Amino acid sequence: MKALIQAIVIASALAAPALAFAQEAQPLTRAQVRNELKELERAGYNPMDYYYMESLQAAKEKIARQHDHYAQADVSSRK
Repeated sequence: MKALIQAIVIASALAAPALAFAQEAQPLTRAQVRNELKELERAGYNPMDYYYMESLQAAKEKIARQHDHYAQADVSSRK
């Protein structure tokens, strides 16, 4: 009986993170995709560029740096 209870507890503990992750993976709305594309284009991404993958990676890096900068500015302004 103890082994059965332990097995149930372990199985529950292992299944909980998977269920939580599944809830977070909501599909993007059309508006969210449009906003992301606009942000990428403002950062220099051009989908018609021959080297679009490099352009996309550079734009994503630029956006990540901007978001980090804004997050740091927000944290320092709260102090």
